[in-house]
Order: sequence, then C-alpha cells, then structure tokens
Amino acid sequence: MPPHILILGGTTEARELAAELAVRRPEARVTTSLAGRVARPGALTGDVRIGGFGGAAGLAAWLRERRVDAVVDATHPFAESITANAARAATDTGLPLVVLRRPGWRPVPGDRWHPVAALPEAADALPALGRRVLLTTGRLGLAAFAHLHGLHFVVRSVEPPEPPIPPDTELLLARGPFTLADEAALLREHRIDVLVTKDSGGAATAAKLTAAREAGVPVVVVRRPRLPEGVRAVPDVGGAVEWLGFGAGR
Repeated sequence: MPPHILILGGTTEARELAAELAVRRPEARVTTSLAGRVARPGALTGDVRIGGFGGAAGLAAWLRERRVDAVVDATHPFAESITANAARAATDTGLPLVVLRRPGWRPVPGDRWHPVAALPEAADALPALGRRVLLTTGRLGLAAFAHLHGLHFVVRSVEPPEPPIPPDTELLLARGPFTLADEAALLREHRIDVLVTKDSGGAATAAKLTAAREAGVPVVVVRRPRLPEGVRAVPDVGGAVEWLGFGAGR
C-alpha cells in the first residue's frame, strides 16, 4: 500500500511539506492535522483533519486506525504539549517521528535582548524595561501579563485573544509577514519602548527584531521549550523530505 504520512501542522513549513510530498510522491497519502485554533487556515495539499486527538493515547489510537507509517511534527516551536504527545504516541506505536523546526533567532551586535524561560518571567521583567509594550506572543498566554498595571500593552495577534488580558490593552489583528518599514512605523507610532516575543524563528516576523535594534528598544525573548528526550529534529522542509526517504532519485 502507498505510505500514509501524518503532518502535525499549523505552520508555513507544514503547508510547504504537504505540497512538496504531493510532487515527489503523488501516490502517498498525506494527512495534515490542524488544532483548529485559527478560524480560516490557508489552503493545504492533501487530506486535512481539524481538532485534537485526545492526548497521546488518542493520537496513538488514530495512528493505528489510519495505518500511518510516519509522523512529522511541524507544529509551532512553542506547541510543547502537542510535541510531547506526539513523542509518546510514536513510542507507543513504534512509528518513526521527526520534528520539523525552523532555526531560532540569534542576537547580533546592537540587540538589547533579555532572554527568559517563560511568559511569567517575561512579565516580571517588564516594569524595569519600559511602560509601552508591544506584545507579540500570540493570543494565548496573555493571562501571564493580566496582573500588570501602569503599563500600556499593544497586543498583536492573528485572532482576538482569550481573557484574562492586561487592563490597559490595545489590540492589533494582523498576520505576517511584516516588513521592516511596517515594524519601524509600528514602534514609532505607538511609542513602544519594550518588545516581548517568543523565539519563533523564521523570516515572517523577524523584521520586528531589526526594527527594535535600530530604535534601541529592548526585547524580552522567551526561549523555546526543549524537545522531548530522544526526538530528532530537522531544520527545514528538505530535511523532512530526506528523513522520509523521498529525496531526489527516490
């Protein structure tokens, strides 16, 4: 039977991988699973399922029932629970698993980065760094900042955030990629004096880091969670294709 590949998606890389596999192995069945947190996801090549699996046990059962041959976790670098469940399900079923994870950002001369381990630590750092905060950590997790008074938050998110949120919040609904000119104008027009971001990596939202550097704005950077023990990662779509054995000449 043709191979069945499950892609845990939600990223640009997941979409690109599904399209690439359709070209390289058109006979293969490729299913991309989305968590369903975005109301209007972009078009995807191949089969698409939306919604959770019910934890690691539910995912393992789905993998067995659908006769999946390999799993590519191409979720967001901060989708920690999904990646943990995928690792456990792969172990339980004996299926091969790889994590497709774009490289993280790296500071360059002139950056004023303040690395932290998690969102609560980012919230603790803010009062000493500024009063007008550009918060680009997504619509989930704003509860970590909800107790902060005396700070004005400009929250940028693809979709409206879930409460609780900081008391003084201005919401900007926008989806990247963002240009350097756009980011510089945003910092200037909103008089931002501190930026908070997760180390998502990639080019789509990296311009804000350059804009902050040029404006002398400090950046609180939330570090990525570690991958589960023993899980292999590849940095790009090409690496995932090679791992699957669908490279050139296959």
